[in-house]
Amino acid sequence: MTVLPYRRTNLVGRSFTVLYVEDDPESRLLIRRVLQAEGYAVIEAKDAADGLASATEQRPDLILIDINLPEVDGLTLARQIKSVPDLASTPVVALTANVMRGDRERSLGAGCDGYIQKPIDVDLLPRQISQYLRSKG
Repeated sequence: MTVLPYRRTNLVGRSFTVLYVEDDPESRLLIRRVLQAEGYAVIEAKDAADGLASATEQRPDLILIDINLPEVDGLTLARQIKSVPDLASTPVVALTANVMRGDRERSLGAGCDGYIQKPIDVDLLPRQISQYLRSKG
C-alpha cells in the first residue's frame, strides 16, 4: 500500500483520498500519476484483500476497483465494501475492460456507484472522479 501526501481539497478545505484496487502495476502507476497531478491523495492496493483492509483502515473518499482482480474479483470486493457500515456510503467505481452487454448492470448490481471503461481517458478521469465525489457529499 502506498499513500501519497499531496492532497486535493474542495472549497472548504476538505481533502480527498482515492483508493485504487488494481493488480496491474502499470495501471496503478498511470492512475496514480493522473490523480496525483490533480491533487488527490492515492492509496493503492494490489488485490481484494489488501483493498478491503485499506478501505477499512484508511476510509477513502472514493474507491476505484478493477473488476478483473485475481482470486477475489472486483464485484465481490464491491459487495464486501458496501456491507461495511462505515464504508456503505463511500462511492465505489468499477474500472474495467469488460465491455460486454450486461457488464455495467452487473457492476451496478454488485453495489458499484459507477462504471468506467478501460482504456481510461486520462483527460476525462479527473472530472469523472470529481462528479462521483460531488454526488457523495
